[in-house]
Parts: sequence; structure tokens; C-alpha cells
Amino acid sequence: MEIRNLYGQFCPVSMASEVICTRWTPLVMRELLCGSTRFNDIRRGVPRMSPTLLSKRLKELELAGVVRTEVSPRGTQEYHLTAAGEELRPLIVGLGNWGQRWIESRLSLRNLDPSLLMWDIRRNFNPDPRPESRCTIQFLYPELPRAMRDWWLVIDGDGTDLCRVDPGFEIDVLITADLRAMTSVWMGVTRFVDEIETGAIRLDASPMLQRQVKAWMTLSVFAPLERMVE
Repeated sequence: MEIRNLYGQFCPVSMASEVICTRWTPLVMRELLCGSTRFNDIRRGVPRMSPTLLSKRLKELELAGVVRTEVSPRGTQEYHLTAAGEELRPLIVGLGNWGQRWIESRLSLRNLDPSLLMWDIRRNFNPDPRPESRCTIQFLYPELPRAMRDWWLVIDGDGTDLCRVDPGFEIDVLITADLRAMTSVWMGVTRFVDEIETGAIRLDASPMLQRQVKAWMTLSVFAPLERMVE
């Protein structure tokens, strides 16, 4: 593994920092560790990162031996972690665990990002048992600008897709929410049922679908951790 030596130290902490501590790199690693392999999917997890910088970081990770590129059966380029990259999993997860436990929730909830929130929700959405027919869930964030206000999850036999443009299907479930409240639920700061009771989240669906959606909405992997500060 060949890396630059900007710090000029032989210490392994210094050498490892050259690889994973550049701006955005830990978040790119988070996406790869969560299973994203295509460029556009990785971008959806880091929506504020420019495509040019993402390409640069992926190339740097490849040169460092952390990522390898492959061509999929469909002829598209994919990014996969090497053994060295996979070994970074406990480090990246550990950063997230520390942030969940020790960063004040009011501070973390200032960093609202509907793109990342919805991509995370889609990635962890668990429709089990899967509905027999297609189910379309619309998320509406009324306080956001029109371009970021509406999101759709479409669940069918092939999986769960996240749509930014109206897919044109009949809406089975409408979730109208304050973005901060939905993010708070996702991160385990507050509970879904409590936010519904306060009116910050409204769930419009048949009673059966309401129960199913509450069960399908798994939370962030960090949500179960005990917070040391509030």
C-alpha cells in the first residue's frame, strides 16, 4: 500500500490518517461499508460533496489499496472494498458510535439533510413481510423548499426504491413530517409514536398499513446506543 506522507511521521496513526482523514473520506467509507457500490449511489449518501471531489477521493482510496474497481455484468463501474478497506469497518463504526453517545443531540439535529435522511431510511427500510402488491409511501416535509419537499418510497417484489420525482403510483401511505422530528426519530433521540402524538409527524393510511409502516421503519444503526449527553 503506497500513500503520501504529508505529516512526515513514521507513526502508524500518522500513516493511516493520510488515507482516511482527508475531507469527506470517512463519509465515503461509510457509504462503501453500508453497501453502496455505484458512483451515483455513493453520491446519494454524500449529497453535498461535488462529483469531482468524490471521483478524486475514490481514486485516492483505490491507489491506497482500500478500494478496487470492478465492471458489473451490466457494464457499469463499481467500487468494492478490499480486505484492507473492510478492516476499517470497526474504526468507522466506532466514530459513529462515539458521535451518537457524546455529541449533544441538539447540536447534531442542527445538521438536517433530507437527502441523507431519506437515503438512510431507504437503505434500512425493512418491509417484512413484503406486501403482496406494490406499496407507495410519500414523505412530505412542508417546511422545505419545493425541490426538497416530496420523497417517495416504492416497495415491490424487486426491492425498495427512493424517488425524488413523483413515480405516478397511487399513494398508499402519506407521512407528513417536520424534518427535525423525523431526523430525531431516525437517530433514536425521540420515538416515532411520541412525535405522532405531538403532531410533528402525521401518518395517513389504513390502520393495517399504519401498523406495518411503524414496523418497517427500522432506525439508524446508531439509534440503540445510550446517549451520554442530551
